[in-house]
Amino acid sequence: MPDAIPVDSVGIVAPHIAQFETPLTLSCGQDLPAYQLVYETYGTLNSNASNAILICHALSGDHHAAGYHAMSDKKPGWWDSAIGPGKAIDTERFFVISLNNLGGCSGSTGPTSINPETSDIWGENFPIVTVQDWVESQARLADRLGIQTFAAIVGGSLGGMQVLEWSIRFPTRLKAAVIIASAPNLSTQNIAFNEVARQSIRRDPEFHDGRYLNEQSVPTNGLGLARMLGHITYLSDDAMGSKFGRQMRHDNYQYNYGIEFEVESYLRYQGEAFTKRFDANTYMLMTKALDYFDPAGETDGDLSAVLSRAQCEFLLVSFTTDWRFAPERSEEIVNALVKAGKHVSYAKIEAAEGHDAFLFPIPRYMTTLNSFLTRIGNRILKEAQ
Repeated sequence: MPDAIPVDSVGIVAPHIAQFETPLTLSCGQDLPAYQLVYETYGTLNSNASNAILICHALSGDHHAAGYHAMSDKKPGWWDSAIGPGKAIDTERFFVISLNNLGGCSGSTGPTSINPETSDIWGENFPIVTVQDWVESQARLADRLGIQTFAAIVGGSLGGMQVLEWSIRFPTRLKAAVIIASAPNLSTQNIAFNEVARQSIRRDPEFHDGRYLNEQSVPTNGLGLARMLGHITYLSDDAMGSKFGRQMRHDNYQYNYGIEFEVESYLRYQGEAFTKRFDANTYMLMTKALDYFDPAGETDGDLSAVLSRAQCEFLLVSFTTDWRFAPERSEEIVNALVKAGKHVSYAKIEAAEGHDAFLFPIPRYMTTLNSFLTRIGNRILKEAQ
């Protein structure tokens, strides 16, 4: 944490809790009888509630997207580089909402919560949730906050899939959709990565078929391995090469299975750190939601047909070195939107950071995002006059 809060920061923020007692029928067929969503807000909602932006988080994200919870925080929210006064998502103009999705482990109802029907931890019995379920719950939160239509809904990676679903499921409830480093569905290779990650968790002896909290244990080895695998896919070969190369911990090979290369140390650190802040059952749920997402499945694979329902304006952003969600995947969405006759802008950003580039304040990326949202904001202001 800096000695003083930067002028372009939203400052010290506190999460809110929205409790829902109306059952939510999930895609899997089960009902969630009651649930809560944890969220944060930045900026001020205007008098006609027309300036709201919803931020949809990626796989391991949560509600804390910007600012600090305390002066002692070591770092700000996960997208602080983009959200704040004068930033790409300008909180002097917009009222920004970021929430922790259902199934999460940062306060929203999920596997670590208590099942009200059993008074026990949900654990492995928490139902499978999908992108569609998340969007439905987000719409209920918007209703609670008095927001009928969002100025924009923005998300990267898995967050971008949620944005795409919003444009299809609730086409009149958003003016603009910003889909960053995302895809209309997962490739076979990405489904395979997710399955390896899940098997790493499930085969950890401390997993106990998902009942590890009841057993007072944590599958740290399996979850750490899953994170290490995922982290490799989020980075580009160039980024890893420039950061680590073949740097070694010792002057000579040790001829053992300890840490020899700096990249090994980095990955082990990332895996271990992740196990201290994330839940294994939540990780399994989130990766399954990724696997299941395929809106064109209901139109026999015709993405343009399902996107014909959309009424908003779109911005798609991809990054040149992103091989997990390559630019071609964003361009599938762009081409489908063009075919469906929708208003769409597209930017392919030169970036060395790989899939994780969507989290970085890359100048052309931030300028593109800011210009698009400024235009949307100006149009909304004009319509209100």
